[in-house]
Amino acid sequence: MTRTALITGAGRGIGRATASRLARDGVRIALNFKGNREAAEESKRLVEANGATAALIQGDIGADGEAERVVKEALAFGEGRLDILVNNAGITRDNLLLRMSVEEWDAVLDLNLRGTFLVTKAAMRPMLKQRYGRIVNVASIAGVAGNPGQANYSAAKAGIIGFTKTVAREMASRNVTANAVAPGFVPTDLTSIVPQEVRDAMLKQIPLGRFGTVEDIASAIAFLASDEASYITGQVLVVDGGMVT
Repeated sequence: MTRTALITGAGRGIGRATASRLARDGVRIALNFKGNREAAEESKRLVEANGATAALIQGDIGADGEAERVVKEALAFGEGRLDILVNNAGITRDNLLLRMSVEEWDAVLDLNLRGTFLVTKAAMRPMLKQRYGRIVNVASIAGVAGNPGQANYSAAKAGIIGFTKTVAREMASRNVTANAVAPGFVPTDLTSIVPQEVRDAMLKQIPLGRFGTVEDIASAIAFLASDEASYITGQVLVVDGGMVT
């Protein structure tokens, strides 16, 4: 049986790499994106180049009603099944707490945490009905250890970790697992604004001596989404080269 996955924020970065990685496992991929169709089309091309089918589903999963619609379209694409959900969509609005506006706080919490809640809630019913599901939420080491200038992002990612653990307990009896991956610093469009001097300081804190890649994170997500991880739920897999211990 062909599994169906929905990946939010799949137009680039970790989402795109995860789509490509799951495609190599024969999973058909519903690619959610918010606005950049050109980037999403490239993700779709990569999925198809890896031998799997893909569908593009545009939608702001943090907006009322959009998450439910996105999940419904993914279910239609999957012929009534949704086996894997990867909650990856996220943004940053960095600022020191004393300078952080309410708008910067709300924007990050609304998409990163509220969006994860809304999509997961919409996906729960079909997963519980089919008695199978793999939910993987993309958190961050910022949600584990905190990070200056990222009170909003750290709070959202820490919230995702607590949310993941609760979902795992609520859905375990129906063979649905929920886990989180907490990446360290990974060069992507999202992190491109980080100044070079900050990058240099971060690199000195990483025992493995290099930054992570989107493929490193995608491999961890693919493992947790696989049947090989069927006895793992409610866990946070930190993928950071040893930066946080």
